[in-house]
Amino acid sequence: MSDRIFQKVIIFIDGGSRGNPGPAAFGVVVAKGGKVLKKYSQYIGGATNNEAEYQGLIFALKKAKALFGKEKIKKISIEIKSDSELLIKQMKGEYKIKNPKIQPLFLKAWNLKIDFKNLKFSLISRQKNREADRLVNEVLDANSRTQKLF
Repeated sequence: MSDRIFQKVIIFIDGGSRGNPGPAAFGVVVAKGGKVLKKYSQYIGGATNNEAEYQGLIFALKKAKALFGKEKIKKISIEIKSDSELLIKQMKGEYKIKNPKIQPLFLKAWNLKIDFKNLKFSLISRQKNREADRLVNEVLDANSRTQKLF
């Protein structure tokens, strides 16, 4: 296999919180060549929407390493797409990290991204992040139904 860059992988992430802070979750969609490879969502408990966005990013970076392997992620081009201006601008170094609850999440994400050689962060509209957003709401809806049963 040649050393040329493999086909680009796009990872859509979204995080949401009802109440902000309140019950929170994230959604992650991994796509390659316009085809969805994997979808993930997870309930994370009480958090803000920004904390949920970062939890989604951390999960996505760890999952990309697991899916593609530590050596391959040095060669493939990966683009993280999110509708969170705060997360994208902080990961690009354009915004400072002032919130003390976000600082450790940022550091965890920053340290994870070191292994990726061709990693790009892009801000997209909410319209273009519908599937990740749907996953977040699906988990939050399911969790609220579960809590009402007990």
